[in-house]
Amino acid sequence: MDNDKVMVFNHPLIQHKIGKIRMKETTSKEFRELVREVGLLMGFEVTRNLPLKDVEIETPLCKTTVKMLDGEDIAIVPILRAGLGFVDGILELVPNAKVGHIGLYRDPETHEPVEYYCKLPADIDKRRMIVIDPMLATGGSAVAAIDMIKKRGAKDICFMCLIAAPEGIKALTEAHPDVDVFVGAKDDHLNENAYIVPGLGDAGDRLFGTK
Repeated sequence: MDNDKVMVFNHPLIQHKIGKIRMKETTSKEFRELVREVGLLMGFEVTRNLPLKDVEIETPLCKTTVKMLDGEDIAIVPILRAGLGFVDGILELVPNAKVGHIGLYRDPETHEPVEYYCKLPADIDKRRMIVIDPMLATGGSAVAAIDMIKKRGAKDICFMCLIAAPEGIKALTEAHPDVDVFVGAKDDHLNENAYIVPGLGDAGDRLFGTK
């Protein structure tokens, strides 16, 4: 933990898979599979505080009371397009979750986020919103996406990423101190082009085989 709102994972499986994701020879197919797997593994922690309720059931031997989810009131919100890589892994854990989408791109000169799409579930004020993007670089896209979600009524929001730069973590936690941040690996710094170093390159291009 960097603070009580930021969790950097140290699980061996997550670290191993992120190591393979970073390798330049990893194919798009392997990259997509690994990102999905890391999303599933990180999802266990992200969903740790979902509410439970007592449910009476009958086993082959007797009646008993067990714990079950008190609804699956969450929504997954990938920041397009790279955030899509995380979605399937989290849906394996909570298949009834709703999925929204936020479209942002980074202006190549100013590095500021520009909005081009936003479609969210109607009842986001009643849901835990999991905003996902593989990279937290400057933090601009994450801050803008969470701004958009809050303006539409969301109250319970967390952010999940594969790799983060210290600059991005600082920007996000200062702009939204109420948001829990889950990070697969914390990297060293941003270069002059605002790319995370050592990083993994452009996550969207590597997911979808584009340049």
